[in-house]
Amino acid sequence: MLEKNLTVHLPLLSPFFFFKIRLLKDNDSTLKHTFIVKPDSGSQGDGIYLIREPADLRVISGSQIKQAVVQEYIQKPLLIDKLKFDIRLYVLVRSLEPLEIYIAKEGLSRFCTEPYQEPSQKNLSHVFMHLTNYSLNVHSGNFVHSDSCSTGSKRTFSSVLYRLASKGVDIKKVWSDIIALVIKTVIALVPELKVYYQADIPLGKPGPTCFQVYLQRIPLCYLKNVLWHY
Repeated sequence: MLEKNLTVHLPLLSPFFFFKIRLLKDNDSTLKHTFIVKPDSGSQGDGIYLIREPADLRVISGSQIKQAVVQEYIQKPLLIDKLKFDIRLYVLVRSLEPLEIYIAKEGLSRFCTEPYQEPSQKNLSHVFMHLTNYSLNVHSGNFVHSDSCSTGSKRTFSSVLYRLASKGVDIKKVWSDIIALVIKTVIALVPELKVYYQADIPLGKPGPTCFQVYLQRIPLCYLKNVLWHY
């Protein structure tokens, strides 16, 4: 098995990535891992693609080497209405010293527009099945615009929680784990945030002088550890 939630930065760790895959195949030739490749400079789903073999990596564009993050693709994600979805929450960092974090109780869930199937060579390019980005799925003929918060291709986070609660999921446990995830994420960012803060804010100035809002994307692989696939 790969390390849990394996993440590799390319091209820096390309030799490591190739070595790990070769080692896995040497141990078990039947393994069929899928990987998702996200370009370092991309946004709105642009340039994201799935691969089964390291040889399919597109690390060179013309004469330039493209930086990207490669992660093991979760093949059995949590689904609602047979569709993949993600959750976006907004986090406010009001202070770094002391660290002060606020999490919005409402968020956004974006849904794919093609029923999910486990990755295969035939459907790796089906972005409407595998990627939840609104900027991609809005062009799908199956995209559903809805005035309701609980239906359609964009829904409120609270409506998703209500749906999960109806299936017996412990929502308090979900919130507790999400808060823990947000705190750990922000703590990891603090050293870099302090560098930017100290570069822009004069030393010794009393009281809060600015705040930062972050978009926290809750990965389905994380929710899979908390909930179940239904």
